[in-house]
Amino acid sequence: MSDRDNRVHFDMLTEATGVVVAFRAPAGEPIRAHELSVIGTVARAIARLKGFSFREDVAGVTNKAGNHYFVPDDSLLAADAARLGIRGPEHLYGGVVPWHFVKTKAITHPLLDGSADRPNGWRSQFGEATCMAVLPGYTVFSRSDALRAAERLLRRGPVRLKPPLLSRGSGQVVATTFRDFERLMERFSSSDLEACGLVLETNIHAIITLSVGITRINEIEVGYHGTQTTTLDNKGQAVYGASHLNVLRGGWRALQNSDHPLTLELAVEQAQAYDAAMANYPGFFASRRKYDVGQGIDSSGIWRSGVLEASWRVGGSSSAELAAIELMNADPEIRTVRVSAVKQYGKDCRPPEAADIHFQGDDPEEGLITRYTVVLQAKRRLPGQSFSS
Repeated sequence: MSDRDNRVHFDMLTEATGVVVAFRAPAGEPIRAHELSVIGTVARAIARLKGFSFREDVAGVTNKAGNHYFVPDDSLLAADAARLGIRGPEHLYGGVVPWHFVKTKAITHPLLDGSADRPNGWRSQFGEATCMAVLPGYTVFSRSDALRAAERLLRRGPVRLKPPLLSRGSGQVVATTFRDFERLMERFSSSDLEACGLVLETNIHAIITLSVGITRINEIEVGYHGTQTTTLDNKGQAVYGASHLNVLRGGWRALQNSDHPLTLELAVEQAQAYDAAMANYPGFFASRRKYDVGQGIDSSGIWRSGVLEASWRVGGSSSAELAAIELMNADPEIRTVRVSAVKQYGKDCRPPEAADIHFQGDDPEEGLITRYTVVLQAKRRLPGQSFSS
């Protein structure tokens, strides 16, 4: 078949059904080969759920009568979404934000006060709505504000510095004294602070990171909670290693009605408060709303819990979410699914026989790595039992 015939065939298929398009978001952060493979896995799963075809690369695509569904590797700015015809969460896996800083850690914490530097579009109401849902901290957009914030926070104990654009915990450092903080601030230029900001947060140790969120594809909405674990990369450094999720049919309502221990109940409440506060940012919408909640002990011995950051894009647990949704789509009686999305380094990884392997090989940047998803358990509802019970 010629290239022209292929193009005609693709156009006819798209017109008759639709197409799921996986692509790199404009100005997104660098992405690794194994991460691209996971994005492809997620996009193909969504294509199966919708009965659509699959395509990579957004070049030349325009949304015609809702026939396209988009899977970008990052949250989209409203202007970029509008150019693709994305008008609501039913058109993409991920989210759309009005300004660049909204998709980063920068929004998690409030400013110091009314005189603090801030980007255009900053909504102080968001910080007011989430004050009980996050750890003590501030976001700063200038060196002078950073010094003022550090002086205040260091009275509580060590302070963690978190560059908003970096993921996987990279680039984060901890200051224990004001002099220590001044030295660490030399890493951040004034232009970077003005453009991206910097998060200063009370440092906690013995931390457990929980994943809490909701995802909707077609008519199926799920809520999930679980834990993240770390592993050693090929350099012997501790990095994100896996997400172990409990996925429930029914979104936030299902999470609220579950029989949780108090620590998880609080994490769900904090994630939902953060999620609800996004109404303060006009034009925001998302089909995937996932929140990392950190729980641990501060330097005073006080146990703390708070949302660390949000994710409105394909993430480490996305393949697990889609595996659960596919099972629920195939069997309406399935109520809950236990599923893990795993990342392991080195040559000795042996995934379980039932695993769906997304990548196994030599990543140009990270070396030998394996990414896979495995369903551990699927439970059907009992006779007479509702999905919300």
